[in-house]
Amino acid sequence: MSGRLVEIGTAGAAELDPYVRLRDRDLAVRTDGLFVAEGEVVVRVLASPRQTRFRVRSLLVEQRRVHALADVIAALDEDVPVYVAPQAVMDAVVGFAIHRGILALGERGAPLAPESLLARPGIAIGLVGLTNHDNVGSVFRNAAAFGARGVLLDAATCDPLYRKAIRVSVGGALVVPFARCGAPEAMLDAIEAAGWEAVALSARGEEMLDDVVSDQNAPRGEARRARVLLLGTEGDGLPDHVLARARRVRIDMTPTLDSLNVAVASGIALYEATRKR
Repeated sequence: MSGRLVEIGTAGAAELDPYVRLRDRDLAVRTDGLFVAEGEVVVRVLASPRQTRFRVRSLLVEQRRVHALADVIAALDEDVPVYVAPQAVMDAVVGFAIHRGILALGERGAPLAPESLLARPGIAIGLVGLTNHDNVGSVFRNAAAFGARGVLLDAATCDPLYRKAIRVSVGGALVVPFARCGAPEAMLDAIEAAGWEAVALSARGEEMLDDVVSDQNAPRGEARRARVLLLGTEGDGLPDHVLARARRVRIDMTPTLDSLNVAVASGIALYEATRKR
């Protein structure tokens, strides 16, 4: 096997310092340029250069799971250590029971610029004020499933490379490019500068989603528009100053409820936006 196997017998081993106190340290963006991937499916995505731009720094694998990752370990660069530890050591390092027995540290690398995500036309997502890691992870999973160009994030939206967000995305957060825009106004400025259309999903939208994003009313032969689908927080939704600068659309639904979970809404919107492309 390539990828250096290092047997670890104690949670106090210096090699495991970057993994210590994961529960606390990855609640915010880490200052060491690293992030944590958890579980075999996600680690396989991280270890595949054809799927992601991120690089593996190291692996931490429970003794009984080494065989399951034999092909991944064999393909790693020689300078990537693979720490092998018993279950008790892994649990002590992380601070809670790790049932999957597979962790990896990834390198964030240089952040992408919003302009790079909008360089080629297509469909992208814009997230404004989403602070729930489950929702962000689910949005990235949908974005990967429907081939979105990327995801733009305002400053308030949580980190897609938070461990739970990556896990919920089933690796989608490692596949779909994303870029920070700062304030929502900066996101809208970038969208306009690239010649894309901002489409805001809102229960107060004047137009129906399927009438807009599917381009069904566009003249024959006309190129489909490049669009960013804007999604806001559940409850309050997108702020008024964002809605004022975007094309406002709604998802047709019964009057029983006035809104959907933001992740569900993103899946519906992406399906409508991409099914005829």
